[in-house]
Amino acid sequence: MKFKTSVQGNVTVFHLDGNLMGGPDATALNGKLHDLVDAGKKQVVIDLKNVEFINSSGLGLLIGSASLMKNAGGGLKLANVSEKIMTLIKIARLGPVFEIFASVQEAVAGFKK
Repeated sequence: MKFKTSVQGNVTVFHLDGNLMGGPDATALNGKLHDLVDAGKKQVVIDLKNVEFINSSGLGLLIGSASLMKNAGGGLKLANVSEKIMTLIKIARLGPVFEIFASVQEAVAGFKK
């Protein structure tokens, strides 16, 4: 998995590409999220448009990221979640953990409410 970031107003967007399965890339993503919190940036959208598969490690990373942002007084939203990944979230009963949006734009706008 690779990722790049963009900034829309006060929101940092992580665009993920590839399978989210833990390992060095997930560790780098986790480190970047902690750096954002340290810098006072607590609003994050994770764009899953180019993610086909998430295993338990990847799901754990998303849960930990949501918790990190919430505990810092911010939030984490998911965008462009595929039907396959949405099914996994439902099976794991993690719907209440995540705010899920159809697009990055909608997720970013969700912080303005």
